[in-house]
Amino acid sequence: MDKITIAIDGYSSTGKSTVAKQIAKTLGYVYVDSGAMYRAVTLYAIQNGLISKDDFNKEALIYQLDTIVLSFKFNESLGYAEVYLNGENIEHKIRTLEVSSYVSKVAAIAEVRQKLVAIQKRIGEDKGVVMDGRDIGTVVFPNAELKLFMTASAATRAERRYQELKARGDNVSYADVLKNVTERDYIDTHRKESPLVKAKDAIEVDNSNLTLEAQFEKILRLAKMTIEDGE
Repeated sequence: MDKITIAIDGYSSTGKSTVAKQIAKTLGYVYVDSGAMYRAVTLYAIQNGLISKDDFNKEALIYQLDTIVLSFKFNESLGYAEVYLNGENIEHKIRTLEVSSYVSKVAAIAEVRQKLVAIQKRIGEDKGVVMDGRDIGTVVFPNAELKLFMTASAATRAERRYQELKARGDNVSYADVLKNVTERDYIDTHRKESPLVKAKDAIEVDNSNLTLEAQFEKILRLAKMTIEDGE
């Protein structure tokens, strides 16, 4: 059976990473969370005082890009690879609302995207990969055999994200999460570099009313059909 490349794009908090991990584990594919890479660079910017509510030193971040080393290490107990920044496991640190509030601004920088897209393309050279993000089907893997575009209403996505953060013990309000979701939507779809758009050959999956199980089964069916069609 030939392996394929599965590109999953879509809005924030549509559950792209969750279903991508499930599909990769079921098919025995490599899972890559491209969003974690942008979050890692954002965390670096926060930790080094390059971005705040009042200021964003883009030039300094661009200058320091070569000092940012990202890697993924497989965690057997979790069943997927965790992201490391300069040798430190930052999987938990990058999932905060603070990182979420700045990541779209960092991801809009051309030099940041160029660095990370190059890494992503190298990872996908051997196929057998499931990658999710904003521009995977349009920029990173334009020739992917299966492209999906995930969407759901902003209110639905904000509620999911709010519950997720509360479960982690984060002190957040639904209003702040909804504001973050809508702001990220605007930046992601209006940025100059690789804006979030649905690839012409992508299959749209609106999961506003889908359970995680129903979504997984739907996408797994699509993946298996695509694999069979290529045999």
